[in-house]
Amino acid sequence: MKVPAWLLRHRVKVEPYAGDSAYGPTYGPAVEGVPALVTLAVRTVRDREGREVTSSATVIAGPDLDCPAESRITLPDGRTTRAIAVARHTAPGLPVPESVEVSCE
Repeated sequence: MKVPAWLLRHRVKVEPYAGDSAYGPTYGPAVEGVPALVTLAVRTVRDREGREVTSSATVIAGPDLDCPAESRITLPDGRTTRAIAVARHTAPGLPVPESVEVSCE
């Protein structure tokens, strides 16, 4: 079961991180209009290397979102940010919605 579409009131743009090159980070094709629920709140999270960092926004989207850590995300207010940590929430066999939670810079 996916997170209900009526809960995902915002639209974000996601540019999936594809790796580093000699010229810096590279990104896959941008995906516009991704349905999401965006919360602008400051909280402490751990990045993919285990360091404590400050997140200023959280994006919750459907389970099919392709957004690895370091991806670029454009929030509904136009601010471009970077994905710090990505958590996939699943509960096989339970009647709870699956989703992806992205903590952003």
